[in-house]
Amino acid sequence: MIDKELLSILACPACQSDLVQKGEQLVCQNADCALKYPVRNGIPVLLVDEASR
Repeated sequence: MIDKELLSILACPACQSDLVQKGEQLVCQNADCALKYPVRNGIPVLLVDEASR
């Protein structure tokens, strides 16, 4: 689980929208983008190349 304070300052690298944690992923809240970034060993991997739709 990612710290809430850290999550509040993270943004989607593709569109700069807010992210929310859903399981082992951080999900972009922009409906047009909606990329899902993996969280590995508690560390968010905020690379567009690693994201899924």
